[in-house]
Amino acid sequence: MYDLVLFGATGFTGRLTAEYLARQLPAGARWALAGRDRGKLDAVRSSLPGEPDVLVADVTDPASLRAVAESTRVVITTVGPYIHYGDGLVAACARAGTDYVDLTGEPEFVDRTYLRHHATAVESGARLVHACGFDSVPYDLGVHFTVGHLPEGVPLAVEGFVTASGTFSGGTFHSAVTAFSRWRSMAEVARRRRSVEGRPSGRVVRGKVGAPRYDRRVGAWVLPAPTIDPQVVLRSAAALDRYGPEFTYSHHIAVRRLPVAVGVVGGVGALMGLAQVPPVRRWLLDRRKPGSGPSEAQRARSWFKVLFYGEGGGKRVVTEVSGGDPGYGETAKMLGESALCLAFDSLPETSGQVTTAVAMGDALTERLVKAGITFRVR
Repeated sequence: MYDLVLFGATGFTGRLTAEYLARQLPAGARWALAGRDRGKLDAVRSSLPGEPDVLVADVTDPASLRAVAESTRVVITTVGPYIHYGDGLVAACARAGTDYVDLTGEPEFVDRTYLRHHATAVESGARLVHACGFDSVPYDLGVHFTVGHLPEGVPLAVEGFVTASGTFSGGTFHSAVTAFSRWRSMAEVARRRRSVEGRPSGRVVRGKVGAPRYDRRVGAWVLPAPTIDPQVVLRSAAALDRYGPEFTYSHHIAVRRLPVAVGVVGGVGALMGLAQVPPVRRWLLDRRKPGSGPSEAQRARSWFKVLFYGEGGGKRVVTEVSGGDPGYGETAKMLGESALCLAFDSLPETSGQVTTAVAMGDALTERLVKAGITFRVR
């Protein structure tokens, strides 16, 4: 019945995504908003041009999720933390052969859905594409873009350095604290996935974690980034022979001033420690409620830039991916364009749990460039 269904349109990022889709959908496209609160959905619907249909569904009701998945070609979901609310919808899409995109940055959720639903999706033809927002599109497609400017058939190494300015929403904060509280479980699930997934045959793909240091190339202190992004990049490298017989990637946060760098390390470490204590974790989660987020003026002042230094076969290249508000404005754009790409573009034959670079690659990069995100060789 539909080309796209957006699940979670009443949340902060969900509403931004709905507004983006309403502007960008091609003529004649059929789409709907889905969620559990009909009144809130109707309010969002009435504010959008074209007024999409409304589907009532709840993450605790498998029958309603199945009905959503079976009604559309692509499902988009912004409902997190995904470890609590995401698995049922992934399962429904995998069984129905429906393409799925989300904006999770939760490694445990991604690994669990691989273990539970990848094989089913391979059989049904569904493409399950996680991390289609600021986690992890700029890095996954940025490395893919960089590799395309390096020689083929030789060992390649790429380093990524991200700088950004922005404000967290309540939903993002809840997802981060929840992920920090589950380090042991996350490590165990990651180990199980590695044992099932295996390694690429005849090729070497590895991540490199360096110590904090000052890097003259970027003019900043660089810190290892404890995010899902390098994992996504390495999975793309493992799946695509174009990354060469041997591929190495390292991922960093770049901070101009040393006191700020020290504060980032201390702050992340403290948050990870506090998240292990249930009463403290509940107190932290009460500080920011899901559905809240930065104002339009705050988003207008936000930006991001990622530099990639690639080398191989005697050639070096520096590339840049950059844009505006990373967490919300550009994330809604990346998520929306990922869904539109799956729904309407001619793409490689893939199925199962795949990355943006594997499922969409250059087609999604071209869409994002047209939408105002910069991919360039410096």
